Amino acid sequence: MQKQLLEYLKSLKAFLSSNLEKYNNKLPYIIATIIALIIFVGGIKIFIELTDSLKTDLLSNYDMQITKVLVDYRTPALTKYFVTATDVGDVWGYLVVFSLCVALFYLIFKSWKYVAQIAMVMVLAMSSNLFLKQLINRARPDAEHLVTVETLSYPSGHAMIAMAFYGFLVYLVYQFKINKVLKFALMVFLVLLILSIGISRVYLGVHFPSDVAGGYIAGFIWVVFCIMIFNLIKIFRRDAET
Repeated sequence: MQKQLLEYLKSLKAFLSSNLEKYNNKLPYIIATIIALIIFVGGIKIFIELTDSLKTDLLSNYDMQITKVLVDYRTPALTKYFVTATDVGDVWGYLVVFSLCVALFYLIFKSWKYVAQIAMVMVLAMSSNLFLKQLINRARPDAEHLVTVETLSYPSGHAMIAMAFYGFLVYLVYQFKINKVLKFALMVFLVLLILSIGISRVYLGVHFPSDVAGGYIAGFIWVVFCIMIFNLIKIFRRDAET
């Protein structure tokens, strides 16, 4: 994304400098930030449209059918796997993974930048999820819960934070200059982890599939927005130093 942003900013700078009498070097970055906000708002609009359809019979039927398929496939082995997946997507799971990321990023890259970015993405996702749950106020499914839950249902916090946190890790791994096989393996593992955490919430009876879909959309919105902003800041700082 950084390469595309650089090309876009170069084109924007050339256009503005040739068409404006009073050209400000900060203007392209301001415009790019506004565009990022527009994309962010567009993503929220999609999320709101899904939210508006929560009470429709069509979505309710999809929720019931998908849930039934997953529940019918319950086995002791699968239940153990999905309980583990849901634990990885819980508070203590993130504390462990975040601590590992802190250690690895500092030891390998000798920088706190990635740690700060991951922390920001996670905090934004967690805080906005709590707000959205209270705003929408959707009750949990009436089905048997295989794990204990205390908060409201929509959007799924596990799905939203998994998409934001592990999704941003996928982006970072893609950027790292490491062995290609290792990079691919890590990215596949993280994607499977995101999917497993989301599916686990339906399998365990604590979420509707639409809760998970809403969580994925909301988490993805934060990932894209944060990546754009972080890259804009990086490019702006580099240009300011030259």
